[in-house]
Amino acid sequence: MANEDLAAKVGDLPKSPGVYLFRGGDGTILYVGKASSLRDRVRSYFQSPRTLSPKVRLLVREARDLEVIVTGTEEDALVLEDALVKKHRPRFNTRLRDDKRYPYLKITAEPFPRVLVVRRPAGDGARYFGPFTSSRSMRRVVKLAHKLFPIRTCNLPVGEKRYERPCLLYHIGRCSGPCAGLVSPEEYRRAVDAAALLFEGRVEQVVEDLALQMVRAAGEERFEHAARLRDTVHALERIRERQAVALPEPVDLDAVAVEVNEERGHGAVLIVRAGRLIGREGFPLALPPGSTPQEALEEFLDQYYTRTTAIPSEVLVPVPVAESGALAAYLAGRRGGRVHIGVPRSPERRAILEMAERNAALALKQAEKVTAPPAEEEAVDELGEALGLSARPWRIEAYDISNLQGQEATGSMVVFVGGRPRRDAYRKFRVRISGKPDDYAMMAEVLRRRLRHGLAEISDPSVARGRFSDLPDLILVDGGKGQLGVAERALAEVDLSGIEVAALAKREELVYVPGRADPIRLPRGSPALKLLQGIRDEAHRFAITYHRTLREKRTLGSLLDTVPGIGPRRKALLLARFGSVDGLRRASLEELLSVPGLPRSTAELLYKALHA
Repeated sequence: MANEDLAAKVGDLPKSPGVYLFRGGDGTILYVGKASSLRDRVRSYFQSPRTLSPKVRLLVREARDLEVIVTGTEEDALVLEDALVKKHRPRFNTRLRDDKRYPYLKITAEPFPRVLVVRRPAGDGARYFGPFTSSRSMRRVVKLAHKLFPIRTCNLPVGEKRYERPCLLYHIGRCSGPCAGLVSPEEYRRAVDAAALLFEGRVEQVVEDLALQMVRAAGEERFEHAARLRDTVHALERIRERQAVALPEPVDLDAVAVEVNEERGHGAVLIVRAGRLIGREGFPLALPPGSTPQEALEEFLDQYYTRTTAIPSEVLVPVPVAESGALAAYLAGRRGGRVHIGVPRSPERRAILEMAERNAALALKQAEKVTAPPAEEEAVDELGEALGLSARPWRIEAYDISNLQGQEATGSMVVFVGGRPRRDAYRKFRVRISGKPDDYAMMAEVLRRRLRHGLAEISDPSVARGRFSDLPDLILVDGGKGQLGVAERALAEVDLSGIEVAALAKREELVYVPGRADPIRLPRGSPALKLLQGIRDEAHRFAITYHRTLREKRTLGSLLDTVPGIGPRRKALLLARFGSVDGLRRASLEELLSVPGLPRSTAELLYKALHA
């Protein structure tokens, strides 16, 4: 269909809200747009070329067909437009680059909810917060929430059954013990609601609510509980003091700005809650050729506000936005109150918007030096989704056992954080089980010891950060269903069954996870599989290295025991100096004589024994 035919087709379009799609000669969707009146909106594309932006001129030149979908309301058109852009990723639409990377916080819809990090919201009745473009800031706020509010972290079916005793997290004040019925649903819900307000940045409201609870607890002579609430209020007040006052009135607003440079762009959102600047979010944008800042802003607004969970009463923008009425109506429906979108008039609001514009310009300048998002984080996200994990596996610990006919058995623990090895967190274990080799029993021993060390450090207030106090999001063991069962039982024994576990079998590279009869086969060459293989191989390498070191020391010790004149003290000196049998064999007689306290006669006997 030629462009003249397309223009003639416009007259037959309805004056109804809906979505329109321009297609190329091969049927490919080139652009998806929304409209409160399909006829009026599409007609604007066929005006004099001099009045059109470079992007629109190029789009009209390439378009060969037009399709429209009528919707009941403008808000429905907005949601449908966003869904079609996500699905088809048209070349002429502005897109949030790597939007699948941005995590959300989820408060589950369980009787006693948990806080999880997830990849995307789902219609499951849970509460979601995000998206967060900074994983570091998101992890910081989650850690703070768990520190201030005793919300459980396990995945036990709390509410369905009662357990005899709570885990150690209860005794150190990190959980209120709902599993053992030690907290009422109402009191637990108040803690969850406070965490939700914290995630929304409403520190002021959290402080007010907790202060009222503190007074009530003191009046009921629950002085220990009142003291905990007092400490929480003081901690939150320190956070509030660090939040800059942006406006004299306690208003909720977002200031949105977009900076463009050819086919790259950046959208910045400054978030003001109760008059205080609580944070900012930034999104790299992929732009069609010839995009203007206004076009990029309009499309960014639609995509951002169909993803975000926090809706303010005002959205500040630098220029008037076409079809802003549909967006405002959509946001008002989600917020439950009026939402205004427009150019600021007051000096204070203009200052906030100018700050957003500076942030967008600076971020775009910095982004030009970055070629791609971190591949390791992409692999972590993909792994969490492929295995169906309840949360993002940010910290993964992998375990392996190495032994030679039961001799010098060793266990290794390697740690990957954000898809990258954390070698300072690696740990090695000398297995204490003796006798007939039993890989299952050895693995169980290593896991129990590691987890008990961690819980002991967490429960000790004098240990700020111990060698084992950071618990994993995912435990990976080398093997199949048998080793998976070992890991599950070890976690249950220490009351930490909330940690996810998986087993990777070597031969077929199949992944076994709890609750699934059949293993998961990840696509060959996928980032998730490569990450698992890399972690598994690193655990094996670390275990083998430690096992070899112990074996060499044992061999060296046996050889030294046969040489007259070498007792425990001289043996320790030689081990410290040369380290292994190979190291000793490479040593000359003069080097042996240089060991303090080793007589020439003994050194000569040792030299002969080594080279016999």
